[in-house]
Amino acid sequence: MLIVHVHVHVKPEFVEAFKEATIENARNSVQEPGIARFDVIRQRDDPTRFVLVEVYRTEADPGRHKETAHYATWRDTVAEMMAEPRSSVKYSNICPTDEGWG
Repeated sequence: MLIVHVHVHVKPEFVEAFKEATIENARNSVQEPGIARFDVIRQRDDPTRFVLVEVYRTEADPGRHKETAHYATWRDTVAEMMAEPRSSVKYSNICPTDEGWG
């Protein structure tokens, strides 16, 4: 499993539009066979900061995800909403094991 936390800082005037676009992307993303989870979370003390928690089954699955139409739509829709470039950190799972992700 490959777990990616994507950190996003959104301009205040775009928070709701970013949320809507990102939820739509997440709904489509979890339909991909290579994605075990795709969570959208927001920082409690700063509603302009989000983390996308993406759990991929293999190292190749992020590349496949980025080839989908829904990802391209999301990427293009939210590009101007960012207060700064998004960043990501990659993790490996410890618990649950791969089998525990369903």
